[in-house]
Amino acid sequence: MKRIVFAVLLLLLVKIYSYADEGMWLPIFLKQLNEKEMRAAGMKLRAEDIYSINKGSLKDAVLHFGGGCTGEVVSPKGLLLTNHHCGYGQIQKHSTLEHNYIRDGFWAKNMSEELPCEGLTVTFISRIEDVSTQVLLGVNDKMTESERQSVIDQNIAKVSKSLVIQAYEAVSIKPFFTGNQYFAIISVTYKDVRMVGAPPESIGKYGSDTDNWVWPRHTGDFSVFRIYAGKNNLPADYSPDNVPYVPKHYFPISLDGVKENDFTMIFGFPGRTDEYLPGIGVQQATEVLNPVRISLREKALKIMDAKMRTNPATKIKYASKYASIANAWKKWIGESLGVKKTDGLGRKMKYEADFTKRINADPALNQKYGQLLPEFEKKYSEYKRYAVAREAIAEVFSRILDFTRMGNQAIQLIKAFDSQGETEYSKQATKARDGLAGFYKNFEADIDKEMFVELILIYKANVESGLQPATITKLSKEQFASMFDSSNLINEAKMNTILALPATEAVKLLREDALVALLKEVYEFNQNSISPKANTYSAEINTLQRTYMQAQMEVFKEKKFYPDANSTLRVSYGKVKPYSPKDGIKYDIMTTIDGVIEKYVPGDYEFNLDQHYLDLYAKKDYGRYGVNGTLPVCFIGANHTTGGNSGSPAIDAKGNLIGINFDRVWEGTMSDVNYDASICRNIMVDIRYVLWVIDKYAGAGHLIDEMKIVGKSK
Repeated sequence: MKRIVFAVLLLLLVKIYSYADEGMWLPIFLKQLNEKEMRAAGMKLRAEDIYSINKGSLKDAVLHFGGGCTGEVVSPKGLLLTNHHCGYGQIQKHSTLEHNYIRDGFWAKNMSEELPCEGLTVTFISRIEDVSTQVLLGVNDKMTESERQSVIDQNIAKVSKSLVIQAYEAVSIKPFFTGNQYFAIISVTYKDVRMVGAPPESIGKYGSDTDNWVWPRHTGDFSVFRIYAGKNNLPADYSPDNVPYVPKHYFPISLDGVKENDFTMIFGFPGRTDEYLPGIGVQQATEVLNPVRISLREKALKIMDAKMRTNPATKIKYASKYASIANAWKKWIGESLGVKKTDGLGRKMKYEADFTKRINADPALNQKYGQLLPEFEKKYSEYKRYAVAREAIAEVFSRILDFTRMGNQAIQLIKAFDSQGETEYSKQATKARDGLAGFYKNFEADIDKEMFVELILIYKANVESGLQPATITKLSKEQFASMFDSSNLINEAKMNTILALPATEAVKLLREDALVALLKEVYEFNQNSISPKANTYSAEINTLQRTYMQAQMEVFKEKKFYPDANSTLRVSYGKVKPYSPKDGIKYDIMTTIDGVIEKYVPGDYEFNLDQHYLDLYAKKDYGRYGVNGTLPVCFIGANHTTGGNSGSPAIDAKGNLIGINFDRVWEGTMSDVNYDASICRNIMVDIRYVLWVIDKYAGAGHLIDEMKIVGKSK
């Protein structure tokens, strides 16, 4: 009997623990929802140490980097760390063939050498407030979506004005739990951010696209920036007179490293998840939309890669664009495979069966929610063909091809002339001419042409003929190639000449351009024939999703719910854990520099290493950052992360920085729609490798001197 009781208790513990690593939690509720569990998992901090508005806390060292990544402050002089791929756009902007910082890296020897980054910002969160009651005041279930949103928008405007903030702060009110709750985010944004250091891509992007989303990983994915402020330590536009920002808190850096089952915490700004979708929604994303996206991007990547491998100048131009396109492409592949491997749809079906059973047992719940799941099935089925058509247009004509940006500008110029006359046209044409050099600097017509004709074929094969613009349906590959060659959009000199002409002549030439005409047709077709239907179904599905979210929280009262990611500040926590992606394979928690050398392929742009790095390895010159005769490089943990968590601090039980989050394992990328603790792992670069690169490899020990180093190796 004791054995039976013990077995039952063990199963319950396993069930509870299997969900312990899941969740992206709002820091204001950690004390209420998570502190006890976090401390049981090994955390030595209190919730107040993580998030406080009364004193400096961990949140004050965590920042939104460039609006899409996370970073962390690591010195009292505003020094920050983020990922190499988060800083990649800035590294590229500052790179030339003469000063190729992508290839060679960059290290400022002092503050005067730090490079200004125009347009780059970092944002800190001052506080978060629950304003649900005020925002939802007057909202009821009888309202249409537009009526509901109108009331909410008016309430948001009132609440925003009523909040007490400083002159340098901003307010953003965002929906959570699919619009069932609303929170006000009060923030401070700094606009003078400068590039301090970046390793060469042979370190910062080691493994490049082959290893992207993959474990074991050996990438030193980090870069270094500094925040500058006015002399009052408040945000200021760039000025040589600005001074390093003094933070309320910065992370001490621990050299103790990690071992299996150590507590870890990720603090950052995860972008978007959809954890509470019905099964039909997950199925449509992974089995219908992902294959279309994947096929389009795969073809584009092959074309770019072939050109980049043969021309260094092309590689500089397309490096950031290629990485951006490849990142989502590989993620979607892993997401679909992960859902299939873990029987994600089967798990959703079981969850929905339990949901149905519970509401059927309660007449009141059944009356409110009994038709939810059947309605989802109906709406998603009707939405599918329009969703595919809209996504294919977005991929080809908005996200991948470059000439479309110039084509869009041409269309806007024509509209300005038609609606507002020559004066307005001339104003916009002058601005367009000023931007030509910047656009064509990173544009190669032969690459865009090849992608254009190949992607059109894939588009035609995946979208119903009745949901395609007429020109795309009837023209051949050769005709599209001829159309491209004849266009003025692909030639900087011709566009300069056209935009210098009198308005009437210029507009005539722009109207006659075949690519401009095609883009106009595509966008109008999308606007008139695709988007209205797609938007209608999407809005109906969103309404159902909001009700379904409310229903889940009402039906599963024993469950702790966390809101889906929406680029707001979150905490996730778990432990350092190995995992087994396939039968007979078990991955360890850590990689070392020995693995870097094992992957080394001389001259290969993904796995190359310079002689200085090889010499340091040969001498085993690891300094205080090595352990047991080697140097840790990366480690994995069971922390729930997604895009936007790139650059997030990996924090130990005492609140010290032990790594920088930069990726997830490929088998677990489906965590955005269906988290599974068995294989969902986040990948972090070990802070000891970061410091070794800065100190030993780059010789930038002055940056280490700014930091507070703790741990046994101090």
